[in-house]
Amino acid sequence: MADPRDKAGASAPPTLGEGCLARFDPEALSDEDGTEFPGAAELWGRLNPSGDDAPVADVPAGTGAPAHPPADRSNR
Repeated sequence: MADPRDKAGASAPPTLGEGCLARFDPEALSDEDGTEFPGAAELWGRLNPSGDDAPVADVPAGTGAPAHPPADRSNR
């Protein structure tokens, strides 16, 4: 009988680096991996109408609500 874990149809592409620096190897990626996104420029333009390359923020810095303490801890 074959190993049931061999049934997987997908596998992650090779990576470069380790830990926080890990990233997919761009030389190993292809159209089959879903790396093509022809609408990326249009989507970026809709999300950033000012034309600058700054990331979109939902709330201005320093105006967000404070985080709630964890439920299992007291405030003391």
